Amino acid sequence: MANYLPLAEEPQAAEPIELCEDSEIWGSLKSAIGASSGFQRWQLELNFERQQQNATIDQQVRSYLRETLETLAY
Repeated sequence: MANYLPLAEEPQAAEPIELCEDSEIWGSLKSAIGASSGFQRWQLELNFERQQQNATIDQQVRSYLRETLETLAY
């Protein structure tokens, strides 16, 4: 008999509790990244205070992660 892997099940809609947990995880991750020396250096290099005064920490962390992942993928 041949070995086979079962097909992955279709993802279910997130339950409200899962969304709350995801939100808590993102909040913790955002705080940790915001406090990291790499993130702070990135802010200084881009002169974030002047150029993007209105950017929230959420937007800054997302930009930082996007740029970091693009660099790693390259």
